[in-house]
Amino acid sequence: MNRILVTGKSGRMGQAIIAATDAHPDTKLVATHDNGENLLEAIAQADTVIDFTIHSFTEEVVQAALKHGTRLVIGTTGHSDEERAIIAQAAETLPIVFAPNYSVGVNTLFWLTRHAARILTQDRFDIEVVEMHHRHKIDAPSGTARRLLEILNEETGTSYQDDVKHGRFGITGARPSREIGMHTLRGGDVVGDHTVLFAADGERVELTHKASSRMTFAAGAVRAAVWLAEQPAGLYDMQDVLGLK
Repeated sequence: MNRILVTGKSGRMGQAIIAATDAHPDTKLVATHDNGENLLEAIAQADTVIDFTIHSFTEEVVQAALKHGTRLVIGTTGHSDEERAIIAQAAETLPIVFAPNYSVGVNTLFWLTRHAARILTQDRFDIEVVEMHHRHKIDAPSGTARRLLEILNEETGTSYQDDVKHGRFGITGARPSREIGMHTLRGGDVVGDHTVLFAADGERVELTHKASSRMTFAAGAVRAAVWLAEQPAGLYDMQDVLGLK
């Protein structure tokens, strides 16, 4: 039985992960944690930590996991390069799944986007990414959108720093052929919508995923925790969990 610690227990994702852990036959919720509580005491009880809190808390979770040899499933987004490096270094010692999205559908979107970019090349198709989330989301673009952009950059030979355009305003001039547009929308209670759009003269292809429940992500995170129990130290993502690589 995989003993699970869920951090951020009072948050919406924390509550969903608790429910998903309770529903899975191979996992048992043994501890929870919220801001101000004793993390080391909680993590000592667990085999795996599932963390969907805030990027500034990641280092503390990683250090506690290293101290106790605890596996990590990290779904928090908005990390700086330094915070990502901390996770990567810890993965030399611990098995870690670090993914921007744990939905099976979104990870299928990642796969489809990669293959579409190989076919719908930039010599004919302009590429745009649009994402929308609820009004309370604090990072932009979303971690899922950022991963979509990384996939597009990899397949097109473009750069996130030089070729991704975050919105447009004013007299922008003609669209550069290598540009990839990124548009972030916020409002209401939208759980998460993501679209990758390939537009050419006379035709357009749109790949879209829409989430209506956080349980989609929570169930995927628990699935990742179960899969991780059989893995050696290393840095994995949901594509590894689903066998899409």
